Amino acid sequence: MVDSSSGWPWENLGCFKYLLYGPFVAKVLYSRFHEESPNASTILCLHVLILCALRGLVHQLWSTYTNMLFLTRNRRILQQGVDFKQIDKEWDWDNFIILQALIAFMASYMFPFVENLPLWNLKGFIAVLTLHMAVSEPLYYWVHRHFHGNHHLFNLYHSFHHSSPVPQVFTAGNATFLEHLILTVIIGIPILGASLMGYASISMIYGYVLVFDFLRCLGHCNVEVVPHQIFETIPFLRYLLYTPTYHSLHHTQMGTNFCLFMPLFDALWNTLNWKSWELHKSISSNQEKYGRIPDFVFLAHVVDVSAALHAPFVFRTFASLPFSTKIFLLPLWPGTLVVLLLMWAWSKTFVYSFYQLRGRLHQTWVVPRFGFQYFLPFATEGINKHIEQAILRADRLGVKVISLAALNKNEALNGGGTLFVNKHPDLRVRVVHGNTLTAAVILNDLPKDVEEVFLSGATSKLGRAIALYLCRKRVRVLMLTLSTERFEKIQKEAPVEFQSYLVQVTKYQAAQNCKTWIVGKWITPREQNWAPPGTHFHQFVVPPILSFRRDCAYGELAAMKLPDDVGGLGCCEYTMGRGVVHACHAGGVVHLLEGWTHHEVGAIDVDRIDLVWEAALKHGLKPVNNQD
Repeated sequence: MVDSSSGWPWENLGCFKYLLYGPFVAKVLYSRFHEESPNASTILCLHVLILCALRGLVHQLWSTYTNMLFLTRNRRILQQGVDFKQIDKEWDWDNFIILQALIAFMASYMFPFVENLPLWNLKGFIAVLTLHMAVSEPLYYWVHRHFHGNHHLFNLYHSFHHSSPVPQVFTAGNATFLEHLILTVIIGIPILGASLMGYASISMIYGYVLVFDFLRCLGHCNVEVVPHQIFETIPFLRYLLYTPTYHSLHHTQMGTNFCLFMPLFDALWNTLNWKSWELHKSISSNQEKYGRIPDFVFLAHVVDVSAALHAPFVFRTFASLPFSTKIFLLPLWPGTLVVLLLMWAWSKTFVYSFYQLRGRLHQTWVVPRFGFQYFLPFATEGINKHIEQAILRADRLGVKVISLAALNKNEALNGGGTLFVNKHPDLRVRVVHGNTLTAAVILNDLPKDVEEVFLSGATSKLGRAIALYLCRKRVRVLMLTLSTERFEKIQKEAPVEFQSYLVQVTKYQAAQNCKTWIVGKWITPREQNWAPPGTHFHQFVVPPILSFRRDCAYGELAAMKLPDDVGGLGCCEYTMGRGVVHACHAGGVVHLLEGWTHHEVGAIDVDRIDLVWEAALKHGLKPVNNQD
């Protein structure tokens, strides 16, 4: 039977738990509109709300920093990524802020002398620091050690905190109700003590609580930010302040390093892990080195302003879900536009995310350009330069495969990657556009008994390959194109006996009896109206077409689910579901797993479509519509 104190009273409320702040907000608003001047309890409610917001901000800023891999990847302590399972487990990391807000409000009635506090009192800072070192630190040490020493307490309570494989900022708040009640006492003793002495002040409470949270985030951030030179200059300081490495060792070797913030107490009671200083120096010294070299790189770009906010270093939980436009993100748009301009002027291609697959490191790098910029004639040279530099960098590092995403392989921009391969014939890294697997995913999503399809975007790289493949299967392809010359060029590529299956059409009306549409060019709702009821729209157009017709079915963009043994994957790729990547990304993964040594650039080799599809299935990748 599970003890009720291991769960949270409001754990079934979901996001409605934030309504618990309602009485505080109501009190402040009522005073604002119905009272001439706020009373002491109203001011207290306001301070509680402000402090809660600042505490959340402290954790968010730490999360933003630690997930900026382009700044922190060389100083990561544990190299594994944070997966979806851990993110879900830590989803309600901020429960303790709600708990302590409610307790603070109740305490104000129990101890009325905490009201009407001055803004500043130096004696209060001295008192709170003294009480923290003399009472809170040793109390936390022994409680924490007891939680580890008592199997019942550990299994019922503290094991939940240690169930996160990779300590992260939000792991700091991920604990049971009982543990946070105890932590509330530990954080409250110095504040209450200073208040009883008559030395408390508003700045003391804000300062102590926020520094407390800051140091908790520091210990769990999994990035070594404390320079080892500080401890070499002032050796005793290492006993007064722990480091991320120090606390990380507690999570990996749980019989040591029990302290709150001060290793002095581990040293006094002989539980200090003496590897702490050596490991700290080793990781801190690695910040100028590149670290582990990825085997595979997916070279992406920013889609638009909204999608830019889907990055894991913006909101980790939001990035762990498929992208969709959220109203709460609108206030961040102006700042994002400023970042856009700064990226255009100064930014370089940067590391965005990573995961592991069968002992190989896979990274996503991002070209600092937004989608609309790819259609500005004066921007193409600069974009190609960024892509070229990324390819050459991957080549120098020893990356095996680099896969070009979306517009980075645009035919008009660089010939689907041909420009770079021709310019640098001695590349060791394999450049891949991945569109062979994209074509395979689309083709295998079609009904097995299909006899006729309508194809827009027919003369594109993908459209050409799909048309040539289908005509060989004796499927009639209505190719929408105004260019007879381009149509005839594609038709001549087909074997003579199959050329008659390719039919040029110039208007959407020609497909009004065809129920299988393959959309490679964006079509308006008006153009969709030409499709008969029951039509299935398969598509390889970005952004996807609007799901306008209720009497028709709309397929997702070509994608595949990564193998089940993928590790450390904790963010979704744009609108894709968890563990799902665009087919061109999956195509690069297959290229790596198969050990193919050719470049996959330019026109799609129709003869390899089935080969690549079978290789993908062999390695455990699954089509999204058939994951079971």
